[in-house]
Amino acid sequence: MYVMLRANGFLSNIRHEMPTGLAAFIIAEVFYKFHSFTLECLAFLATWFVFSWLASVVSSLLKGRNKEVSHEQEKVN
Repeated sequence: MYVMLRANGFLSNIRHEMPTGLAAFIIAEVFYKFHSFTLECLAFLATWFVFSWLASVVSSLLKGRNKEVSHEQEKVN
């Protein structure tokens, strides 16, 4: 954890992971009732991982779409 935060920067990680972490926390708090801290923690981390992955996929798709639009606008001009 320490190495990850130092390598990418604390604020950069917070901006990127906070929305998905908060969403995963809410899902875990409302729906995960395994009566085992370990299982609930693992389920929370897995949910956070999936949300973070989905956010990165959507972000890359949107960036690709924006590049296509800008290339089309350059061709028109």
